[in-house]
Amino acid sequence: MTSLVLPGVYAPQDDTDLLAGALRDEPLQPGASVLDLGTGTGELAVLAAERGARVTAVDVSWRAVCTTRLNALRARVPLRVRRGDLFGPVSGQQFDLIVSNPPYVPAPAAGTAPSGAARAWDAGRDGRLLLDRICHEGPERLRPGGVLLLVQSAVSGVDHTLDRLRGADLKASVVRRRRIGFGPVLRERAAWLRERGLLPDGEESEELVVVRAERPC
Repeated sequence: MTSLVLPGVYAPQDDTDLLAGALRDEPLQPGASVLDLGTGTGELAVLAAERGARVTAVDVSWRAVCTTRLNALRARVPLRVRRGDLFGPVSGQQFDLIVSNPPYVPAPAAGTAPSGAARAWDAGRDGRLLLDRICHEGPERLRPGGVLLLVQSAVSGVDHTLDRLRGADLKASVVRRRRIGFGPVLRERAAWLRERGLLPDGEESEELVVVRAERPC
């Protein structure tokens, strides 16, 4: 990962790398329309643009929007970058591919909207605040034959994601997995997660997965 990272923007980590691998595996026709949802530094958006796709990158953070624009300039690729909440800036549009690394970490202070850098990982008491919205709104944003690639932690309910996407008539499965040690956020919340039954006793690592969901032609 070689992105420029401005202060307050989520730096590419293992989840970004795992999703980037799935993106590289995905066949893309020249000029395919791609949406990078919650783009952060624009790492995935730039990768798709380097493969000849027409890419729109969206993030709710102005700092992330500025960072993505800078990284597109550094990589010399065209990107359409918009600030907004999930699919809001692309209302009515459909895409051949949607990629997303959304917030998915359960947060004790679920009644308080996350702010600052925490917006990149805090996602309600079950970690599904954004995941459920993507599963609900994403299918209609895909063209026939279009694909959604979504990365999340097993802590936030992979089976629930698969069930929601399959319930929307998409063909969904896990295509990549990686187990990593806890980062600072999960280490701090481990006891709380165990109390809620979201983490087994003694577990000191989490599994990251990439879910691939395809809309039938």
